[in-house]
Amino acid sequence: MTDEQEPGVIQQVGALPVGVVAGATYPLQALLLIAKTPQLWRCVVIPIGVNCVLGAILYAGLLLPGWRGIDQWTSGLPEWLTVWVASLPPWASRLLTWLPTGATVFDDVLRWLVAIALFVLTGLLLVQFGAILGAPWYGNLAEQTEQLRMGRVPVGSPSLSRAVQDIWRAITFQLKKLLLTIAIGLPLLVLNFLPPVGTTIASAGGVVLASLLVGLDFLDAPLERRRLSFRRKLAVLGRSLPASGTFSWSCLVLVSVPFVSLLAVPICVAAGTLFCCDRVLPYLPASQDANDNA
Repeated sequence: MTDEQEPGVIQQVGALPVGVVAGATYPLQALLLIAKTPQLWRCVVIPIGVNCVLGAILYAGLLLPGWRGIDQWTSGLPEWLTVWVASLPPWASRLLTWLPTGATVFDDVLRWLVAIALFVLTGLLLVQFGAILGAPWYGNLAEQTEQLRMGRVPVGSPSLSRAVQDIWRAITFQLKKLLLTIAIGLPLLVLNFLPPVGTTIASAGGVVLASLLVGLDFLDAPLERRRLSFRRKLAVLGRSLPASGTFSWSCLVLVSVPFVSLLAVPICVAAGTLFCCDRVLPYLPASQDANDNA
């Protein structure tokens, strides 16, 4: 920390170059670290087993019925488009003489967009439930990863009051994420009723929102140990851009790919810890770690 840094302010990370590329490499760095560090394996094996059971339930209960629903929903789109074009003024109808081919293309594109959204939703659910069920192992994985990277891990004094605070902070963290999702998600949902521009904006915004939520989840372990507020955690993501953006997006892709997502969660937990060790923790105020040990 430099002398001119204001207390309580996270500095902009500028020491590490090519952030756009570097952010997306952290899952690979985490995979290589886990592969060559046997002491981390026991923190990974059990959560992967839990994820396999949870993933089978989610895929069977959500993905397969959802795919059938997509087929039923999109099957009537060409007829809907035909009716819509017929209601347009003559000059606009003449501009859409490509309707039969265009409707088919639109149908296919929308089918795959909805399918991707379903994969992302399944991945997000896997992250949320998997993180809860595997919390003890993921917490240990994050601590050991930070120890390997930085040589130390701040640990607060164990007490009943601190344990209660930890539970309350975990609950409020999830509630604030839910409020953030509603605040951003509802306007995006409204935009879906304004095709095609609104649908395109809503789809892009949905990916950004999902990436933000995933980034908060996978960067949370080292930040929570330092008792950062939810607003400060958002600030970490914002001030670490563009690296935090590509990191979050790469993790979102991994947890959205069927079956790959079963292995991705512990890797992304370790990746988020490595990201914080390299690009966030060195720039936190020194008083932040001191508060952890109080």
